[in-house]
Amino acid sequence: MKKRILLSLLIAVVTVLLDQITKYLANTHIQPHEMISVLPLLDLVNVRNQGAAFGVFSSFGNTFFISISVIAIVFMVWVILKDKEDYRIFALLAGGAAGNLIDRITLGYVVDFIYFGAGRYRWPAFNVADSALSVGMVLMAIKILRRRQ
Repeated sequence: MKKRILLSLLIAVVTVLLDQITKYLANTHIQPHEMISVLPLLDLVNVRNQGAAFGVFSSFGNTFFISISVIAIVFMVWVILKDKEDYRIFALLAGGAAGNLIDRITLGYVVDFIYFGAGRYRWPAFNVADSALSVGMVLMAIKILRRRQ
C-alpha cells in the first residue's frame, strides 16, 4: 500500500509541477490573447479561462468550480487509497484537477495556452492539467470497456 500511495503522490505532484511551470512560462512570455506559432497546427496563446473545459459554464462562477474540484480531488484520493488497480489513473486525474484548482484559487481563472488546429478548425485552448484529465478519462474509459468484455 505504501508503494501505491508513493507512486500516486509522485504522479500527481509531477503533473501539478509540469502544469504550473508551463502556465508560469505562458504567463511570463505570452501576452493575453497573443498567439505564437510553433508548428503548422500548434500555436501557443495565453487565455484566461473562467469556466470549465473549453470555457463552458463560466457563468457558474469560480467558487462553484473550486468546490467541485475539491470534492473531486477528495474522491480521487479516497479511490487511490482503496483501489489496487486504477490508482495511477486516479493520481493523474487528481494531479490535473489540482493543477487547475491552484489557478482558480490564486488567479481566479485557469491559464490555457496550447492551441491546436488549422484555419477556422480549432480545438479550444487547453493546458497540461487539462491534458492529464483527458488522458486519465480516456484510460478510465478503456478500463471500463475492457471490464465489460
